[in-house]
Amino acid sequence: MNQPFKLKNPVQHYAWGSHIHIQALTGETLASEPMAELWMGAHPAAPSRIFAGNTWIPLNDFIRQFPEQTLGAATSEKYHHTLPFLFKLLAAEKPLSIQAHPDKIQAEKGYARENRLGIAVDDPRRNYRDANHKPECICALTSFTGLKGFRNTIDIAAQLSGLCPISLAEELEILKSGGLKPFFKALMEMPELRKTTVIGETIQNAETDAATNPVCHWVLTLFQHYPGDIGILFPAILNLFHLSPGEALFLPAGELHAYLDGFGIEIMANSDNVLRGGLTPKHIDVPELMNILDFRESTLSILRPEPVSRMEAAYPTSAEEFSLSVIMVTPEALYDSPACRGPEILLCMEGEALLSTAGLPAPMVINKGESAFVPAGAHEYKIAGDARIFKAGVPNSGVSIQKSEFRIKKG
Repeated sequence: MNQPFKLKNPVQHYAWGSHIHIQALTGETLASEPMAELWMGAHPAAPSRIFAGNTWIPLNDFIRQFPEQTLGAATSEKYHHTLPFLFKLLAAEKPLSIQAHPDKIQAEKGYARENRLGIAVDDPRRNYRDANHKPECICALTSFTGLKGFRNTIDIAAQLSGLCPISLAEELEILKSGGLKPFFKALMEMPELRKTTVIGETIQNAETDAATNPVCHWVLTLFQHYPGDIGILFPAILNLFHLSPGEALFLPAGELHAYLDGFGIEIMANSDNVLRGGLTPKHIDVPELMNILDFRESTLSILRPEPVSRMEAAYPTSAEEFSLSVIMVTPEALYDSPACRGPEILLCMEGEALLSTAGLPAPMVINKGESAFVPAGAHEYKIAGDARIFKAGVPNSGVSIQKSEFRIKKG
């Protein structure tokens, strides 16, 4: 427990994934399936594995055997002996669904309610697969485009009046007189025949300005993937954002969002609770989505890393479960870890890093695309080389380092 462990990480092959980005990192350039996400963490659905006790062990099992040594006493107690974050690479070649996540209280109530109703956790109709919330942060590695939070009502009205002034006249009046919540409800519960009419008028008008108007461009792009889905209107309803490499956004509970295109790092609380609002063949529960949504108008606040030491800069978020920072090392400048810290995952995105600590007989080489888990009980470590490394951790979880020996349980 006084040393870091190299990780083997599972890849999720969702249909919206890329055929380029994760493949280039992992070296699987001949893979025929799209690679959408690479998971680094201890989520029970797809945990990373570490080599310990001469065998490969799922990280969640390892943590369950030694919770305080891997997580630190405070983190272990607070998060019930589980790693509180999930670290991902996300590569979107096609748009993801429009979705939002519940807050902690909503998740606990929803999870308990669906348990009482006897809905299996893997049932497609299930909204709450655990009792946790899911704040998240997306950090761009390439140009990254998405939707996040409601525009102000004046902007929404202007956008939709240009796209669909006739067929949406009734809903636009609801927006002006009643605000976002009744407008959204009317949109989501629109009869199929009217929906077809609205989409038809919208596409006809969007084609006129698609070359110069990003909203029209994305309306048409979404229509190509989901031609009968009212969600194609959401580039006009939600804030359309563009991140340059290194920029990030934090998404709190209740905020409607969708990732449209790009490659990025995503970190989130360790939850699988998703309420969808469109652009998906999966289950959509409009009443429950209405219950958890934040209908306040939203603005975009782009995050950039702020220096915390000479070699490290962190993205400022309000999340309790995770922190995200970037470490730059050069042959002339090494990184020294804090003496007190919680569990960490290190991901090398560029170059080659040499991780050394008193717990290792020789430096651990972490090449581009490779990652390592550093338990809370590991010795202080140094990183040398010429590399850019992203670090996932738990805020305010530093523990005093103690030397211990552990015997790994097999099976």
